[in-house]
Amino acid sequence: MRSDRSSLLLKLSAIGGLIFLHWPLAIIVVYAFTTEDKSYQFPPPGLTLRWFAVAWGRSDIWAALSLSFNVALVATGLALVLGTLAAAALSRARFWGRDNVSLLLILPIALPGIITGIALRSAFNLMDIPFSVFTIVLGHATFCIVVVYNNAVARFRRLSPSLVEASFDLGADAFQTFRYVVLPNIGTALLAGGMLAFALSFDEVIVTTFTAGQQTTLPIWMLNELVRPRERPVTNVVAVLVMVVTFFPILAAYWLTREGEHVAGGSR
Repeated sequence: MRSDRSSLLLKLSAIGGLIFLHWPLAIIVVYAFTTEDKSYQFPPPGLTLRWFAVAWGRSDIWAALSLSFNVALVATGLALVLGTLAAAALSRARFWGRDNVSLLLILPIALPGIITGIALRSAFNLMDIPFSVFTIVLGHATFCIVVVYNNAVARFRRLSPSLVEASFDLGADAFQTFRYVVLPNIGTALLAGGMLAFALSFDEVIVTTFTAGQQTTLPIWMLNELVRPRERPVTNVVAVLVMVVTFFPILAAYWLTREGEHVAGGSR
């Protein structure tokens, strides 16, 4: 009897936690369809698709969306290369201070984003690097590398060294070994890490406070609209777009990670 009550309490707690986390998101979705453009009323006086058409026709939204997408794409590509190399080195090599190096790699995602943003801004000023799309990419890559590294290093540690050794013994060179042995074993982990990195970069706001001239990324555009709103529901429409764009890569990364774990577990 006590076990049934405990199970019911855990289920109710889980449901309550999910409601607490997702209720604000549901409110944003609802007010993206409201007919009222000046203030928020609950329940909304009516529902309409008008604001989606308005958002579609706003050039400033498309400019911010394009910049955010391009930055996320380049930052993800950079993170895939550097994060995979770091994971390969730290998962196989044994040297003094390896754990410290691993901690330094993971540290950027543990720090508050405002700290990372201030540190990068100061560093760019000291090196006389002008703020541009390049600096935004570097800022986003600092935490994207961590996401890729975490996924890749876990898969590298499950990859048997004997597979690589056997490949070399059979006459394969380093590139062939990576292509035919290593990559098939870590491919899903890299894809999952890349999707997570893209999703995090696309909606990241703190480290994009140094904008590229007059260009702003989508989160910065949303903050500006909240301070000086022109059409409040349009901001909600853009927020819904950000949620949709980031939801599917995260969901795909979850399923890819699960599939990779099942495959690794079956191989053992």
